[in-house]
Amino acid sequence: MNVFDFDETIFDGDTAFEFVTEFVKKHPKLLKLTPDIIKAVRDYKNLTFRFEDLVDNYGPMISDFIISENVDAKQIAKDFWDKREHRIKPFYFEIQKEDDLVISASPTFMLEEICNRIGIKHYLGTEMNLEKGTFERWCFRDKKIEFFREAYPDGVIDDFYTDSLHDEFLFPYAKRVFLVKGHKIKQIK
Repeated sequence: MNVFDFDETIFDGDTAFEFVTEFVKKHPKLLKLTPDIIKAVRDYKNLTFRFEDLVDNYGPMISDFIISENVDAKQIAKDFWDKREHRIKPFYFEIQKEDDLVISASPTFMLEEICNRIGIKHYLGTEMNLEKGTFERWCFRDKKIEFFREAYPDGVIDDFYTDSLHDEFLFPYAKRVFLVKGHKIKQIK
C-alpha cells in the first residue's frame, strides 16, 4: 500500500488554508479571525501549532457560524475543487495504484470530493460533524497513526509520500519515505 499526505504532496497547495481564506472572503463576519488564522499558519510552519488550542478557542465560534448561516459544506467542497482540481501534481497519476491511501489533516468532506474525482478510494482525514459544525477528531501528526491503525490494523506501508516532517510519526511504519517539495521528490528512508 502506498500512503500519501495530501496538502503540498499530491495537491499543490494547502487545502485548509485556502479553504479558510476563501470562506472568510465569502463571509466577512469572520474577518475578525484573520489575525488568528495568520498566527496559526505561522505556528503550523514552525511545528508549534496545536489544533487543540484552535478548537478550544475558535471552534465554538466557527460552529455557531456554520449553523446560523446554514452552510452547505458539500457544495462548498464541490465549488472549491472545481477551481483547484487542476493543481493535483502530475507525479501522482504516474504512480497511482488501486489501493492508495490519503491520510491528511484536511477534513474528510473536502478529501471525499477530490479523492472521488481523481480515483482515490481510500482516505482518512479530520472528522467533522457537518450538522453541528463541530470537529469530532483531528487527523494530525501522531494522531495519523491512530487513524491508520484503526482503519488498517494489519496495514503495511510500502511507500509514504509527504511534504512535511510533521508526518515523522508515520516514517517508522513505512518501508520507504519520500519527501515532496514542489515537483521534486527525494527518498529520505
